[in-house]
Amino acid sequence: MIGSERRQLTRYNLRTPLRFRAIGLSSDKTEHFTEALNVSRGGFFFASSAALQIGMPIEATLRMPVEVTGGMPEETRCTARVVHVRNEPYGDGRIGFGAEIEEFRAPKPVAAGPAQAERHAN
Repeated sequence: MIGSERRQLTRYNLRTPLRFRAIGLSSDKTEHFTEALNVSRGGFFFASSAALQIGMPIEATLRMPVEVTGGMPEETRCTARVVHVRNEPYGDGRIGFGAEIEEFRAPKPVAAGPAQAERHAN
């Protein structure tokens, strides 16, 4: 995407909980917890001490606010790619990362209880 195309979606300067992990890194399967500092339907910006680089894919879960969804806030799972890095560290040493959402994913299924499992087995 060309830089100007990336900004066609409105960004909202809202903080919302975010958890993510890098995809495909055999050495780091850590799930990181932070918050998105701004969000849009197409991406989000966050600060982290994780060792991320431009082009790196991540799997993320964040709560999209009503300003983005147009309805109720919703827990959103997605795969995204780091598209820019703000190298000036925040006061706590974290670095800023911009991520572009590539694919929205279905929420993780809730485990079925024994009664539901029995009904599906018949």
